[in-house]
Amino acid sequence: MSSNDYKKCPPGNKPEYAFIGRSNVGKSSLINMLTNHKNLAKTSSTPGKTQLINHFLIDNKWYLVDLPGYGYAKVSHQQKKKWQSMIVDYLLNRDNLFLLFILLDSRHPPQPIDMEFIQWAGEHGIPVSIILTKTDKISGNKLSNNKRLIETRLKQDWEILPRIFNSSAINRTGKLEISDYIRNTSER
Repeated sequence: MSSNDYKKCPPGNKPEYAFIGRSNVGKSSLINMLTNHKNLAKTSSTPGKTQLINHFLIDNKWYLVDLPGYGYAKVSHQQKKKWQSMIVDYLLNRDNLFLLFILLDSRHPPQPIDMEFIQWAGEHGIPVSIILTKTDKISGNKLSNNKRLIETRLKQDWEILPRIFNSSAINRTGKLEISDYIRNTSER
């Protein structure tokens, strides 16, 4: 189910796990990997493909929510503001939002826009986990270094750090860990 307003989302009677990240971070590929569906979420080399709040019912137990990306996309400033408002309204008003997965590209040190978004979510009491994507495209040393940079930055403001997962849609890294984490938290 797709909607442009949190009020039009499915009834809030099942846990929701939302996924968000900068445009082209690999969110759609990750969602397809997690759900074992090749084309559930639309992948594209063009930023801004996801434009609505997309709910996918998983095992009739919980919703995977695909949110529009933030950051670069070839759309008007007005459209970006509309997406931002839609995302903020959803995140602040969905009582059944169990967890927000924020996706970061593992190939790069933490970007200011990502750290600002993580900080904003924390300040608003939104439960957060981080997924480092595209780990197949980076050496283990660089991955460890970029992860350490994220943790160092978060330790400045967070007493308890959010859980950080490594993932690759290409070699399916993280599928089991992320799926188990969702299953274990949704059954509480």
